[in-house]
Amino acid sequence: MRALSPSVLLRFALLACASALVAQDQDAPLPTVKNVVVLLCDDAGYADFGFQEHPSSDVAPLTPHIDRIAKEGVRFTNAYTSGCVCGPTRAGLLTGRYQQRFGFDRNIPQGYLQGGLSLDERTIADRMRELDRATGLVGKWHLGYPEAYHPNRRGFDEFFGFLMGARAYQPLENPTPHRAIQRDGEVQPEGGYVTDRWGDAAIEFIKKHEAKPFFLYVAFNAVHAPLQPKAEDLAAVAHITPQRRRNHAGVMVGLDRAVGRILDALDEHGLAEDTLVIFTNDNGGQTQIGANNGPLRGRKAQLFEGGIRVPMAMRWPGRITPGTTIGDPVITLDLLPTCLSACGGAIDPEWKLDGVDLVPRITGRLETLPERTLFWRTQGSKGPIAARRGNWKLLHQRGEPDAKPMLFDLAQDIGERRDLAAQEPGTVAELRAAIEAWEAETVEPGWGNR
Repeated sequence: MRALSPSVLLRFALLACASALVAQDQDAPLPTVKNVVVLLCDDAGYADFGFQEHPSSDVAPLTPHIDRIAKEGVRFTNAYTSGCVCGPTRAGLLTGRYQQRFGFDRNIPQGYLQGGLSLDERTIADRMRELDRATGLVGKWHLGYPEAYHPNRRGFDEFFGFLMGARAYQPLENPTPHRAIQRDGEVQPEGGYVTDRWGDAAIEFIKKHEAKPFFLYVAFNAVHAPLQPKAEDLAAVAHITPQRRRNHAGVMVGLDRAVGRILDALDEHGLAEDTLVIFTNDNGGQTQIGANNGPLRGRKAQLFEGGIRVPMAMRWPGRITPGTTIGDPVITLDLLPTCLSACGGAIDPEWKLDGVDLVPRITGRLETLPERTLFWRTQGSKGPIAARRGNWKLLHQRGEPDAKPMLFDLAQDIGERRDLAAQEPGTVAELRAAIEAWEAETVEPGWGNR
């Protein structure tokens, strides 16, 4: 046998070293972070952010501070919420479990006092406290009105916000207790623009806890109705038409300003380098009041992509490569295990989470996430239901006359215009079977819809 040349031997040696380094890197502990800030906006349009792949021409340029998160971190092009309306998404996000498993398949009716987010469920705030994090919620709750369901009883050390699903942006005269702004159960004086107040409260929390690890969840009600932009913000978008789109744009300006102030506060207190920042929306945009979901079909309260696909970006300096794009399907259920993992926490299989830890993916340890099936349902077992596996999505508009399952190839048809169910009966059968198995593990909504 002819001896190998020195150059060939060198190449083999380099390859062996590289393989060893990769293996060593894979076995090394995952990085950890001191603080986590989750920024959730409300009813915003899929196309109304500059970092999106198909940004709107009028409103998207108004979000430079939000875009900064994606520019300095990662943006997700196949991100979803677990619900198509406000409350259910929040229930899933805060528990890491499909909200249909514990009866939160509909928004809580106004004034409903018989329940809320199941008391059997542990929230992300509960679990962050176990990791010795100070926990704070600023903004909208929408997960129950009775005392047992209050944010301060669900893991949040500090709460500054309101309990209902919506309220005015401008000060209210004699607000009902559930619409009133409160701090840890004590009603606060009305005054000021609420988006600015959420920004102020978030900055106050960051300053207060700069020396202690924290978890901060800022749930803006922008851009939920009623759209009430500040006068100066409306003046800044006077060129945008029609009026409802202009109002939407004005509220977006205020949202972006508040996010920018929060990011600046992290910088000013020397915390940016050790803080994971996550930004996303609670459901698809409400096009009926001015949101732009292009190029998606549908809107809030529907299971077409326009109702469940959302903007999402994360920033973790030194861990996430700036300008990264991830196309793997992800869902807001993933935020709980991701935040816990980022803070060094272990995920107990007994918790039966539906979300997965994204830390290996966002830090480059994994090139792609393992394939999984994502599910959606609204209005209980008689309402619409959907599933996505790979690029295939099956949607059954149950409750509509003559509704049949529709199949879409989202890689080729993000707008869901071409139903391929007749051409792909095998795929339809597989996804229907997956849906049936998943739905068997769910329960009916705990309250009626009104």
